[in-house]
Amino acid sequence: MKACVVGGGSWGSAFALHLGRIGIPTRLWIREEEIRLEFAERGTNSMFLPGFVFPSQVEFFNDIAAALEGCETVFVAVPSQYFRSVFARMAPHLDKAHGIVSLTKGIEEGTRKRMSEIVEEVLAPLGRRPVAALSGPSFAREVAQGQATAVVVASEDNAVARHVQHLVSNLNLRVYTSPDIRGVELAGAVKNVIAIAAGLADGLEAGRNSLAALMTRGIHEMTRLGLRLGARAETFSGLAGIGDLILTCTGALSRNHYVGFELGRGRSLEAIRSGMTMIAEGIITTLSVHELS
Repeated sequence: MKACVVGGGSWGSAFALHLGRIGIPTRLWIREEEIRLEFAERGTNSMFLPGFVFPSQVEFFNDIAAALEGCETVFVAVPSQYFRSVFARMAPHLDKAHGIVSLTKGIEEGTRKRMSEIVEEVLAPLGRRPVAALSGPSFAREVAQGQATAVVVASEDNAVARHVQHLVSNLNLRVYTSPDIRGVELAGAVKNVIAIAAGLADGLEAGRNSLAALMTRGIHEMTRLGLRLGARAETFSGLAGIGDLILTCTGALSRNHYVGFELGRGRSLEAIRSGMTMIAEGIITTLSVHELS
Protein backbone atom coordinates (compact mmCIF):
# COMPACT_ATOMS: atom_id res chain seq x y z
CA MET A 1 0.00 0.00 0.00
CA LYS A 2 1.40 3.39 -1.02
CA ALA A 3 0.43 6.85 0.18
CA CYS A 4 0.99 10.29 -1.29
CA VAL A 5 1.26 13.55 0.64
CA VAL A 6 0.68 16.61 -1.53
CA GLY A 7 2.36 19.66 -0.03
CA GLY A 8 5.84 19.73 1.48
CA GLY A 9 5.39 22.46 4.08
CA SER A 10 6.02 21.70 7.73
CA TRP A 11 2.81 19.71 8.31
CA GLY A 12 2.89 17.80 5.04
CA SER A 13 6.56 16.95 5.57
CA ALA A 14 6.01 15.85 9.16
CA PHE A 15 3.05 13.70 8.16
CA ALA A 16 5.04 12.05 5.35
CA LEU A 17 7.86 11.44 7.82
CA HIS A 18 5.38 9.78 10.20
CA LEU A 19 3.97 7.56 7.44
CA GLY A 20 7.45 6.51 6.39
CA ARG A 21 8.41 5.67 9.95
CA ILE A 22 5.48 3.29 10.33
CA GLY A 23 6.52 1.49 7.16
CA ILE A 24 4.18 2.97 4.54
CA PRO A 25 5.88 3.73 1.19
CA THR A 26 5.13 7.43 0.83
CA ARG A 27 5.58 9.94 -1.94
CA LEU A 28 5.82 13.57 -0.90
CA TRP A 29 5.00 16.08 -3.64
CA ILE A 30 6.66 19.43 -3.17
CA ARG A 31 6.62 22.41 -5.50
CA GLU A 32 10.17 23.63 -4.91
CA GLU A 33 12.72 21.82 -7.07
CA GLU A 34 15.58 22.92 -4.80
CA ILE A 35 14.00 21.01 -1.90
CA ARG A 36 13.68 17.86 -4.00
CA LEU A 37 17.34 18.15 -4.91
CA GLU A 38 18.30 18.64 -1.26
CA PHE A 39 16.31 15.55 -0.33
CA ALA A 40 17.97 13.51 -3.07
CA GLU A 41 21.37 14.58 -1.76
CA ARG A 42 20.87 14.53 2.01
CA GLY A 43 17.37 13.17 2.76
CA THR A 44 16.35 16.41 4.47
CA ASN A 45 13.96 19.36 4.04
CA SER A 46 15.80 22.19 5.77
CA MET A 47 13.39 24.89 4.57
CA PHE A 48 10.20 23.54 6.15
CA LEU A 49 11.24 20.77 8.58
CA PRO A 50 14.88 21.29 9.58
CA GLY A 51 16.67 18.80 11.78
CA PHE A 52 15.07 15.60 10.47
CA VAL A 53 16.33 12.93 8.08
CA PHE A 54 13.51 11.19 6.23
CA PRO A 55 13.36 7.38 6.24
CA SER A 56 13.99 5.46 3.04
CA GLN A 57 10.23 4.80 2.68
CA VAL A 58 9.69 8.48 1.75
CA GLU A 59 10.42 9.78 -1.75
CA PHE A 60 10.21 13.42 -2.88
CA PHE A 61 8.53 14.29 -6.20
CA ASN A 62 7.85 17.52 -8.05
CA ASP A 63 5.89 15.76 -10.82
CA ILE A 64 2.39 15.47 -9.42
CA ALA A 65 1.25 12.76 -11.85
CA ALA A 66 4.22 10.57 -10.95
CA ALA A 67 3.66 11.17 -7.24
CA LEU A 68 0.02 10.03 -7.44
CA GLU A 69 0.55 6.97 -9.61
CA GLY A 70 -0.24 3.75 -7.77
CA CYS A 71 -1.07 5.44 -4.45
CA GLU A 72 -4.16 4.30 -2.58
CA THR A 73 -4.57 7.22 -0.18
CA VAL A 74 -3.73 10.85 -0.94
CA PHE A 75 -3.26 13.37 1.88
CA VAL A 76 -3.49 17.01 0.79
CA ALA A 77 -1.57 19.49 2.95
CA VAL A 78 -1.34 22.68 0.89
CA PRO A 79 -2.43 26.09 2.25
CA SER A 80 -6.11 26.85 1.78
CA GLN A 81 -5.46 29.72 -0.65
CA TYR A 82 -3.68 27.31 -3.02
CA PHE A 83 -5.80 24.23 -2.32
CA ARG A 84 -8.17 24.58 -5.27
CA SER A 85 -5.48 25.24 -7.88
CA VAL A 86 -3.30 22.36 -6.69
CA PHE A 87 -6.23 19.98 -6.46
CA ALA A 88 -7.34 20.93 -9.98
CA ARG A 89 -3.86 19.87 -11.15
CA MET A 90 -4.27 16.57 -9.30
CA ALA A 91 -7.78 15.79 -10.54
CA PRO A 92 -6.90 14.44 -14.03
CA HIS A 93 -4.60 11.90 -12.39
CA LEU A 94 -7.12 10.67 -9.81
CA ASP A 95 -9.59 7.84 -10.08
CA LYS A 96 -12.07 6.23 -7.71
CA ALA A 97 -9.31 4.06 -6.26
CA HIS A 98 -7.74 7.13 -4.66
CA GLY A 99 -8.91 8.02 -1.16
CA ILE A 100 -8.68 11.78 -0.48
CA VAL A 101 -7.85 13.14 2.98
CA SER A 102 -7.49 16.87 3.65
CA LEU A 103 -4.86 17.91 6.19
CA THR A 104 -5.48 21.63 5.56
CA LYS A 105 -7.04 23.81 8.28
CA GLY A 106 -8.59 26.75 6.51
CA ILE A 107 -11.51 28.22 4.57
CA GLU A 108 -11.18 29.31 0.94
CA GLU A 109 -11.13 33.06 0.51
CA GLY A 110 -14.06 34.41 -1.50
CA THR A 111 -16.12 31.22 -1.75
CA ARG A 112 -15.99 30.51 2.01
CA LYS A 113 -15.83 26.78 1.21
CA ARG A 114 -14.23 24.10 3.34
CA MET A 115 -11.50 21.97 1.76
CA SER A 116 -13.70 18.89 1.43
CA GLU A 117 -16.26 21.00 -0.44
CA ILE A 118 -13.56 22.07 -2.88
CA VAL A 119 -12.60 18.41 -3.42
CA GLU A 120 -16.21 17.44 -4.12
CA GLU A 121 -16.70 20.41 -6.43
CA VAL A 122 -13.57 19.73 -8.48
CA LEU A 123 -14.29 16.00 -8.69
CA ALA A 124 -18.02 16.39 -9.43
CA PRO A 125 -17.60 15.66 -13.18
CA LEU A 126 -15.80 12.42 -12.25
CA GLY A 127 -18.47 11.28 -9.81
CA ARG A 128 -18.83 12.01 -6.11
CA ARG A 129 -16.65 10.05 -3.72
CA PRO A 130 -16.16 10.06 0.06
CA VAL A 131 -13.67 12.60 1.39
CA ALA A 132 -12.04 12.71 4.83
CA ALA A 133 -10.45 15.47 6.89
CA LEU A 134 -7.82 14.95 9.57
CA SER A 135 -7.42 17.58 12.26
CA GLY A 136 -6.63 18.11 15.92
CA PRO A 137 -3.83 19.40 18.20
CA SER A 138 -0.77 18.44 16.18
CA PHE A 139 2.25 20.70 15.87
CA ALA A 140 4.28 19.41 12.92
CA ARG A 141 7.61 19.39 14.75
CA GLU A 142 6.26 17.34 17.66
CA VAL A 143 4.71 14.79 15.30
CA ALA A 144 8.07 14.58 13.52
CA GLN A 145 9.75 14.03 16.89
CA GLY A 146 7.36 11.18 17.66
CA GLN A 147 5.70 12.95 20.59
CA ALA A 148 2.41 11.42 21.73
CA THR A 149 -0.38 13.04 19.69
CA ALA A 150 -4.12 12.48 19.31
CA VAL A 151 -6.11 13.67 16.29
CA VAL A 152 -9.49 13.03 14.69
CA VAL A 153 -10.36 11.93 11.15
CA ALA A 154 -13.85 12.77 9.92
CA SER A 155 -15.88 11.56 6.97
CA GLU A 156 -19.54 11.10 6.16
CA ASP A 157 -18.57 7.54 5.21
CA ASN A 158 -17.56 5.73 8.41
CA ALA A 159 -15.65 3.08 6.47
CA VAL A 160 -13.42 5.78 4.98
CA ALA A 161 -12.70 7.30 8.39
CA ARG A 162 -11.92 3.86 9.84
CA HIS A 163 -9.59 3.07 6.94
CA VAL A 164 -7.57 6.25 7.54
CA GLN A 165 -7.59 5.61 11.29
CA HIS A 166 -6.07 2.15 10.88
CA LEU A 167 -3.66 3.31 8.20
CA VAL A 168 -1.94 6.12 10.10
CA SER A 169 -2.28 5.12 13.78
CA ASN A 170 0.61 3.88 15.86
CA LEU A 171 1.75 4.13 19.48
CA ASN A 172 2.70 7.80 19.01
CA LEU A 173 -0.27 8.96 16.95
CA ARG A 174 -3.75 8.01 18.14
CA VAL A 175 -6.56 8.67 15.69
CA TYR A 176 -10.24 8.95 16.62
CA THR A 177 -13.08 8.96 14.07
CA SER A 178 -16.04 11.28 13.59
CA PRO A 179 -18.93 11.51 11.10
CA ASP A 180 -18.95 15.32 11.44
CA ILE A 181 -16.55 16.45 8.72
CA ARG A 182 -18.22 19.86 8.64
CA GLY A 183 -17.56 20.47 12.32
CA VAL A 184 -14.02 19.10 12.24
CA GLU A 185 -13.05 21.33 9.31
CA LEU A 186 -14.73 24.44 10.74
CA ALA A 187 -13.12 23.92 14.15
CA GLY A 188 -9.69 23.46 12.62
CA ALA A 189 -10.04 26.68 10.64
CA VAL A 190 -11.75 28.97 13.14
CA LYS A 191 -9.46 28.16 16.07
CA ASN A 192 -6.65 29.87 14.11
CA VAL A 193 -8.58 33.14 14.30
CA ILE A 194 -8.91 32.82 18.08
CA ALA A 195 -5.19 31.97 18.26
CA ILE A 196 -4.28 35.26 16.58
CA ALA A 197 -6.40 37.05 19.18
CA ALA A 198 -4.66 35.05 21.94
CA GLY A 199 -1.27 36.08 20.60
CA LEU A 200 -2.45 39.67 20.45
CA ALA A 201 -3.48 39.48 24.11
CA ASP A 202 -0.06 38.08 25.06
CA GLY A 203 1.72 40.72 23.00
CA LEU A 204 -0.23 43.40 24.86
CA GLU A 205 0.59 41.67 28.18
CA ALA A 206 -3.12 41.45 28.95
CA GLY A 207 -2.63 38.68 31.52
CA ARG A 208 -3.82 35.11 32.06
CA ASN A 209 -7.35 36.16 33.08
CA SER A 210 -7.87 37.75 29.67
CA LEU A 211 -6.44 34.75 27.84
CA ALA A 212 -8.67 32.32 29.73
CA ALA A 213 -11.73 34.46 29.00
CA LEU A 214 -10.78 34.76 25.34
CA MET A 215 -10.34 31.02 24.86
CA THR A 216 -13.53 30.13 26.74
CA ARG A 217 -15.67 32.62 24.86
CA GLY A 218 -13.81 31.71 21.68
CA ILE A 219 -14.86 28.07 21.81
CA HIS A 220 -18.40 29.26 22.51
CA GLU A 221 -18.39 31.41 19.37
CA MET A 222 -16.82 28.59 17.33
CA THR A 223 -19.60 26.25 18.47
CA ARG A 224 -22.38 28.72 17.71
CA LEU A 225 -21.06 29.30 14.20
CA GLY A 226 -20.65 25.57 13.65
CA LEU A 227 -24.21 24.83 14.74
CA ARG A 228 -25.59 27.45 12.38
CA LEU A 229 -23.63 25.80 9.56
CA GLY A 230 -24.89 22.30 10.35
CA ALA A 231 -22.08 20.93 12.53
CA ARG A 232 -22.45 19.03 15.80
CA ALA A 233 -21.87 20.73 19.14
CA GLU A 234 -19.87 17.81 20.57
CA THR A 235 -17.25 18.18 17.83
CA PHE A 236 -16.16 21.51 19.31
CA SER A 237 -15.71 19.91 22.73
CA GLY A 238 -13.29 17.36 21.31
CA LEU A 239 -9.83 17.21 19.78
CA ALA A 240 -10.67 19.27 16.67
CA GLY A 241 -12.24 22.00 18.78
CA ILE A 242 -11.11 22.70 22.34
CA GLY A 243 -8.07 20.43 21.95
CA ASP A 244 -6.64 22.27 18.97
CA LEU A 245 -7.70 25.63 20.40
CA ILE A 246 -5.67 25.08 23.59
CA LEU A 247 -2.59 24.08 21.63
CA THR A 248 -2.75 26.87 19.08
CA CYS A 249 -3.52 29.61 21.61
CA THR A 250 -0.78 28.66 24.08
CA GLY A 251 1.93 26.74 22.21
CA ALA A 252 5.23 28.40 21.31
CA LEU A 253 5.22 26.66 17.91
CA SER A 254 1.93 28.28 16.84
CA ARG A 255 2.35 30.49 13.76
CA ASN A 256 -1.04 32.12 14.32
CA HIS A 257 -0.23 32.98 17.94
CA TYR A 258 3.07 34.44 16.71
CA VAL A 259 1.26 36.71 14.25
CA GLY A 260 -1.03 38.02 16.98
CA PHE A 261 1.85 38.44 19.44
CA GLU A 262 3.87 40.51 16.98
CA LEU A 263 0.80 42.65 16.19
CA GLY A 264 0.40 43.23 19.91
CA ARG A 265 4.01 44.39 20.07
CA GLY A 266 3.26 47.00 17.39
CA ARG A 267 4.59 45.45 14.19
CA SER A 268 2.56 45.74 10.99
CA LEU A 269 0.92 42.70 9.45
CA GLU A 270 2.89 43.23 6.24
CA ALA A 271 6.21 43.19 8.11
CA ILE A 272 5.23 40.07 10.04
CA ARG A 273 4.18 38.14 6.94
CA SER A 274 7.26 39.13 4.98
CA GLY A 275 9.47 37.58 7.64
CA MET A 276 7.64 34.22 7.75
CA THR A 277 8.65 31.20 5.67
CA MET A 278 5.35 29.41 6.33
CA ILE A 279 1.76 30.61 6.11
CA ALA A 280 -0.39 31.46 9.12
CA GLU A 281 -3.82 30.27 7.96
CA GLY A 282 -5.69 32.40 10.46
CA ILE A 283 -4.91 35.66 8.64
CA ILE A 284 -7.06 34.85 5.63
CA THR A 285 -9.49 32.73 7.65
CA THR A 286 -10.32 35.76 9.80
CA LEU A 287 -11.93 37.47 6.81
CA SER A 288 -13.74 34.29 5.67
CA VAL A 289 -15.11 33.59 9.15
CA HIS A 290 -16.35 37.16 9.46
CA GLU A 291 -18.21 36.74 6.17
CA LEU A 292 -19.61 33.36 7.25
CA SER A 293 -20.84 34.78 10.53
